[in-house]
Amino acid sequence: MATQGENHPYVPRDLKLPGYVPVFLSQSTILSVYGIASLLVISFMWILSGRFRKISKVDRLLMCWWIFTGLTHIILEGYFVFSPEFYKKKTPHYLAEVWKEYSKGDSRYAGRDSGVVAVEGITAVLEGPACLLAVYAIATKKSYNHILQVAISLGQLYGTAVYFLTSLLDGDDFAASTYYYYAYYVFANGWWVLIPTIIVIHCWKKICAACQVLEQKKAKTR
Repeated sequence: MATQGENHPYVPRDLKLPGYVPVFLSQSTILSVYGIASLLVISFMWILSGRFRKISKVDRLLMCWWIFTGLTHIILEGYFVFSPEFYKKKTPHYLAEVWKEYSKGDSRYAGRDSGVVAVEGITAVLEGPACLLAVYAIATKKSYNHILQVAISLGQLYGTAVYFLTSLLDGDDFAASTYYYYAYYVFANGWWVLIPTIIVIHCWKKICAACQVLEQKKAKTR
């Protein structure tokens, strides 16, 4: 085990992390717990959404996405934002272990980069609860559900863009290895580019179709 506060696995090597305590849990354990927990949440929402009448499979999938991403924002990212010294944890606290591990792909998390903290703070405090509201809006067919989904998705895309661009502007050299760079920094975050983009397109089409129907009704009444 590395000496606390002196050695760490992150890049740059001169990153100062006084009181650093190495990861206790293995990568497989950390990823397995996250994967199983996510699968349980998604499965629960899929089953629950099936109890609502006239909910399409697409909307059920959207509900699964929103519950998953909402809880991820609130629990996982919320812990990061409000636990600035997670890397000092001397016991295997799971959420601290997640961020110690993830920092191998982006050491700005362990180093508490102000840009990252700001993006994650907005995501956890605003977008997280909004995602849960989206689940409710879809289930109850609220008139604002598509607008809400577009707003959240654009927020996620904006946050991800800021996340990637600030890294590029600062040299894009925060990963301990090529493996961690692509596995954590690129692949893990790529889902918050791909899926929000698909949702924006889907909801945009729904909104446009609804507006077209409304315009046709207005034309008929003239």
